[in-house]
Amino acid sequence: MDKDERGLTLINKYVWVIDTIYRAEKITFRELNNRWKRDEISGGVELAKRTFDNWRYAIKNMFGLRIENENGGRYRYYIANEKDIFNDSVSSWLLNTICVSNVLTKSESIKDRILLEYVPSGQEHLQTIIEAMKEGKVLNMTYHSYWKEEENSFDVHPYCVKLFRQRWYLVARSTYAYYHQKGPRIYALDRIQDLQQTEESFEMPKDWDAEEYFDGCFGIIADHNTKIQTVKLKVSAGQANYIRDLALHESQKERERNNEYSIFTYRLRPTFDFQQELLWHGEDMEVLEPEWLRKEMAGRIERMWNKYKEDEK
Repeated sequence: MDKDERGLTLINKYVWVIDTIYRAEKITFRELNNRWKRDEISGGVELAKRTFDNWRYAIKNMFGLRIENENGGRYRYYIANEKDIFNDSVSSWLLNTICVSNVLTKSESIKDRILLEYVPSGQEHLQTIIEAMKEGKVLNMTYHSYWKEEENSFDVHPYCVKLFRQRWYLVARSTYAYYHQKGPRIYALDRIQDLQQTEESFEMPKDWDAEEYFDGCFGIIADHNTKIQTVKLKVSAGQANYIRDLALHESQKERERNNEYSIFTYRLRPTFDFQQELLWHGEDMEVLEPEWLRKEMAGRIERMWNKYKEDEK
C-alpha cells in the first residue's frame, strides 16, 4: 500500500469514528470498540485506546470536531460541537463527501445497485484553481462559452469557487482593463478547455468577500442589479412536504400551514435561476408577492402555453 492509499484509509477510519459517535449521540469506548471490531474496516484488529485518542486529536485538526468524554457516570464519548460542522460549508461538504465515499467503498459487492449522479466538472481543473487561489497566482484560461461560437484565451485572477446543482463554477476577474473594470465574472468549469497556472501573482482585494458577493442569490447568478426582496410563495400541501425538508433557500420561513397549502417567504434576489426553479415546480407553486414577479411568471407561463397551443391549429 502506497502513502496516498494509507492516508485515504486513515481518513476513512476518522470518518467511521465521527459517523459512529454522531449516530450514537453518546457512546462508551467499549461500545465503540465492539462496533469497530464488527466492521470490516477494522480488519479484525481492536482499536487501542491510545490510537483512539490520537485520532480524536487528528479529527479536531482536520474537521474541527471535538470528541469529548463526559468524565463521569458511564464515561461516554460525544461530539461536543457537532452544530459547528453544519455552519462551515467546506467542512460539512468534505465530511459528507467522505462519509458517502466510505460507505460506497465498503459496498463493492452491490455496486451495480448503487446509481450515482454524474458531476460533469471539477475533477480536471478544480485542483489547479484552488492551488492558484492559495498561492495568489494568475490563471491563463481557454474558455468556450455557450453563447459564443469560438473559444477565447485570457488571464484571470481566481477569487472563489462555488458548487451548485452538481456543477463547479469559478468566480474570477479578467486582467484585461475593459473587463477588469466590470468586476468578477462567473465561469463554469465544464466550459474550460484549458487551464494553466502562470508565474504572475495577484493580490486579493481586501474588501471582497465570497459570501457577500453571493448574498441573497438563489444559485450561481450574482446579479446585484436585482435587489434582495421578500418573495411569498403558496405551495400545495403535498409539495410543501418536500420544500419543508429541503429548503429552496436558506432564508426560507413557513408563515402559514393548513391541509391544502403552505405559505413560504424568502429574502433573496429573484433572478432567472430562481424563476426557473419556480417553473420546475409547476402548478404546485404560486407566486403571491412581489407583484412584478407574479406578472413575470404569468407571462412566462402564457408564452409556454402559446407554444403548445400552436400545435392544436
